[in-house]
Amino acid sequence: MKKLIFALMVFVFACQNNSEDDTDTSVQQEPIAEEETQEWTTVTTANEPTARHENAFTEVDGKFYLVGGRGERPVDIYDPATNQWSKGQTPPIEMHHFQAVSYDNKLYVMGALTGGFPDETPIPNIYIYDPATDAWTQGPEIPEDRRRGAAGAFAYNDKLYLVDGIQNGHTDGYVNWLDEYDPATDTWTTLADAPHQRDHVQAVVADNKIFVAGGRTTSAATGQTMELTVPEVDVYDFDTGEWSTWENDIPTERAGTTSVTIGDQVIVIGGESGAMEPAHHHVEALDINTGEWTSLPSLNKGRHGTQGFVFNGKIYIAAGSGNRGGGPELTSMEVYE
Repeated sequence: MKKLIFALMVFVFACQNNSEDDTDTSVQQEPIAEEETQEWTTVTTANEPTARHENAFTEVDGKFYLVGGRGERPVDIYDPATNQWSKGQTPPIEMHHFQAVSYDNKLYVMGALTGGFPDETPIPNIYIYDPATDAWTQGPEIPEDRRRGAAGAFAYNDKLYLVDGIQNGHTDGYVNWLDEYDPATDTWTTLADAPHQRDHVQAVVADNKIFVAGGRTTSAATGQTMELTVPEVDVYDFDTGEWSTWENDIPTERAGTTSVTIGDQVIVIGGESGAMEPAHHHVEALDINTGEWTSLPSLNKGRHGTQGFVFNGKIYIAAGSGNRGGGPELTSMEVYE
């Protein structure tokens, strides 16, 4: 009998220890669950930048720059070290509807529009902002027959690129062009046309390929501009010099988006369309290995007509318009890890 009682006591003690071990394991797993549930965070800053939309937003040498937008807007500069915004030099010309390019420690504006709706005109030159001197300079001319705005722009392998866009403001003239500019030789090269015409779009590079997703064929005369979104994803391969259209369309059709790349993901953020009056809060990621789309956490505030970028492994976006069309103009900045 004594042996039986002793055996039962050992069994109960072992069960208690196992129960305690299970509890400890559960506690240790909680941070993992939190890391898997990331969301956008609205950044609380010491002051606010100028409200604007149809602007650009990019990073140069560790500081963030809000540039352009409808009307005349100063450059707004955010310093992450101080959490403050400061003012920079106003551009020499009104510039809007463009994707700013960070290159050679400077900010390049190309493929932009100027003037009022709906007859905006393409800016004929590249403009360059030097943060070190807070000064703007007028750069080289864009070939007259290739000028357009609301185009994708980016730097890659020490060359600058323009893709798609529109020639005649919001009236007509959307194109599927791809152009290369070599700053070292001051030469322009016309590359192969994309499969689809589109404007109000941004472009990114991943795996030595250009990815163009989102956008529309703007034609104010039809009265259906917002509805004319382009669902297809066009991809240009630098190795072959050829375009292809991927099998899976963008899940949420919209224009006025911004795009970034992180690793094997092309991420399309925000935008506007005829489907909803507020600007899109949607954030969708394309896996460039599988071609599959997934939804990421939504923006806290839907917005279009601005730009996002990646800095220290985080996505930043600021300003833009809170509704489709012209307003309200925003000042807030969000970050996603």
